[in-house]
Amino acid sequence: MTHWFNRWISHRFLALVQKELNQIRRDRRIMMSLILPPIMQLMLFGSVMNPEVANVNLGIVDYSQSPQSRDLIAALTQSGSFTLYDAYPSADDLGEDLRQSVVDAGIVIPGEFARDLTRGRPTTIQVLLNAMNSNTAAISQGYVAGVVAGFNQTRASTVQPAMASVGDARPMGWGRALLRSTLLYNPGGITTWYLVTGLFGTLLIMNGTITASTTMVKEREAGTLEQLLMTPAAISEIIVAKIAPPFFLLGITASVAIAVIRLYFQVPFHGSVPLVVISSALCLLCGIGIGTAVATITKSAQQAQLTTFFISPPLMSLSGAITPAEALPEWLRPWTAVNPVYHFGVITRASLIKGSGFADLWVNVLALTAFALVLVSISVWRFRKQLT
Repeated sequence: MTHWFNRWISHRFLALVQKELNQIRRDRRIMMSLILPPIMQLMLFGSVMNPEVANVNLGIVDYSQSPQSRDLIAALTQSGSFTLYDAYPSADDLGEDLRQSVVDAGIVIPGEFARDLTRGRPTTIQVLLNAMNSNTAAISQGYVAGVVAGFNQTRASTVQPAMASVGDARPMGWGRALLRSTLLYNPGGITTWYLVTGLFGTLLIMNGTITASTTMVKEREAGTLEQLLMTPAAISEIIVAKIAPPFFLLGITASVAIAVIRLYFQVPFHGSVPLVVISSALCLLCGIGIGTAVATITKSAQQAQLTTFFISPPLMSLSGAITPAEALPEWLRPWTAVNPVYHFGVITRASLIKGSGFADLWVNVLALTAFALVLVSISVWRFRKQLT
């Protein structure tokens, strides 16, 4: 056994292994890429890829204002699946907040709710669901049905024995609360509408980052950046010339992607297509800005790819492209506000599916514009510093 070990694992082999380990240990970038990305991705994907839906913002319209309706509201809010956002005076006010995605679900309790329950009649509760994400809407609908079923069972176990003690024998199904669900903005419950509008922004950022970083790093490795300094062109002209071609080419790709979303996936275009186009351009600028900045801090194409791989998963995980931001753990939700892909997804879904305009989405448009300006400014500053 010792002879076999010495034959295959010699001192020369051990010396080479030790040399490689020392080289990796001295390179901090490699050490970080070996440790930080897997841990971060495990934490992010483990927290984000959760099929459960929680923290659904719930709006209530209680026309009954009775002890029975308050019991039902308490059962909904104590279930752990819903967070009571507000109690609205009318269904119109609730519908406006549903349109603006302030709340994800709404319950309208009719004025005759308590009277019908007391008289042994079925009463109907209206459930309004924002179905842009059909999966979340279906799960939320199931949660509401479960809570209402528990409410009916609780009343049957407490009220019916009391009625029987006074000689009022009624059927077991008396006075039950029934549900009437309405899926808003996506009546057919088509899942792909939510996915493709979210992945669109992710692909824009990723393609912009990879294209900008790869082309710039390869040009620096070829030594052509130094040759540009020998030309009569100003540094500002060189910078614009570096950004414009990938922006133009990726803009063509974005236009084709919009056509695919409309023609192949049959996503309705109820809102402003120019708003989506402008938002796509801003999202591309964010990706190009990130890619240019990455190229200025890395020394090779391999390092640029590793750095891009370190940046892309968090952007995708915290974008709400696959899982709604409201379903993220509480400690992750604030990070979506500093993610340009999240704001682009909100703009695309609300504009195309819901028909929202700039007046409803100006906050997200302003945030996306600020991200584009900041990222492009940082990349230009780094690139100018590298040239000089």
